[in-house]
Amino acid sequence: MADGFLSLWRDLEPIGRDAGSGGYRRFAWGGADGECRDWFRDQARARGLRYEVDRNGNQWAWRGDPERGDAVVTGSHLDSVPDGGAFDGPLGVVSAFAAVDRVPDGGRPLGIVNFTDEEGARFGVACVGSRLATGTLTPERARTLRDAQGISLPQAMERAGRDPDAIGPDPERLARIGAFVELHIEQGRALADTPHPVGVASAIWPHGRWRFDFHGAANHAGTTRLEDRRDPMLTYATTVLGARKKARLAGALATFGKVAVEPNGVNAIPSLVRGWLDARAADRPTLDTVVAAIEQAARERGGRDGVTVTVTEESRTALVEFDTALRDRLAALLTERHGGAPLLPTGAGHDAGILSAAVPTAMLYVRNPTGVSHAPAEHATEDDCEAGVTALAEVLEELVCR
Repeated sequence: MADGFLSLWRDLEPIGRDAGSGGYRRFAWGGADGECRDWFRDQARARGLRYEVDRNGNQWAWRGDPERGDAVVTGSHLDSVPDGGAFDGPLGVVSAFAAVDRVPDGGRPLGIVNFTDEEGARFGVACVGSRLATGTLTPERARTLRDAQGISLPQAMERAGRDPDAIGPDPERLARIGAFVELHIEQGRALADTPHPVGVASAIWPHGRWRFDFHGAANHAGTTRLEDRRDPMLTYATTVLGARKKARLAGALATFGKVAVEPNGVNAIPSLVRGWLDARAADRPTLDTVVAAIEQAARERGGRDGVTVTVTEESRTALVEFDTALRDRLAALLTERHGGAPLLPTGAGHDAGILSAAVPTAMLYVRNPTGVSHAPAEHATEDDCEAGVTALAEVLEELVCR
């Protein structure tokens, strides 16, 4: 079987799409995610590839014997953020199958991977599958993760037919990989005003997620005087505004994009507001300074409001400098073939960034004319998607056959 990109794309595209928002709701180990995983399995088997699911739930499809230890692997993820766009993750997986169809047999094994739970939308930690495999997320911590309904990661895995007792570092599998190349939609507009449909990643900013818990006192909204309130929503709101200012002054990024309120009544002062901070910066000192400043300001404001503030670091990823030799080899190849491939840094995290500490990794970005990501307006034209498949196939052939 050698379906073209558009045929593969249209087969996967309807899965998990919400009719109202137009966005995707493919959450790890849920129904739509399971349908995507079935699609991946079926594509692998239709091509006669060796299909495997590893101890952490990541899916693999192999051409050739991966036990040799110098395999070239490509792929991405199929899960999404709430009401996410169509391209973030799936573009890399669909392009991987389409590109592998074009690559002749060579001296090195060739693999395709779908990493599980890259977005972290359900359990709060991004890149769970690749973090477990590399050991940067311990099995003990992973087993404590719960979704908004209180379902634990082990429970979700069991319901999907996987064994959560098996999760953990997978050095033997990582030892199979000689190079990993992830194709991804560009999350920004660096390529939009250039003639180049494909760029090469240079680095990923350090970034992380922090949970801020604002503890106040529940009370009646209509009878409690303003001066008598211990309102955590007020402290939270002030912290959100302060985070924006501190990030702007430092040239960083800070976003409170998720919030939970208890008891969550229209006519009740909250007892607890829980907000999640996503922060990113070009270097670790700047990131640490911004997060510390946001935390300090939250505590100071909480002191005035009678609100207690606690902060928990939920995940952190260090600065990723992609493998220089591999990056430069890809950029030179694409420049020779297509007249240019801009080098692009990004603030977005990826499985390739997690794997970079264990294996040589590189990334290709496909132009996004809207610049929007994690939302339905995320887009790439059919021509640019085809250009991405062509570039990926050329890169894989270069690595596998030469």
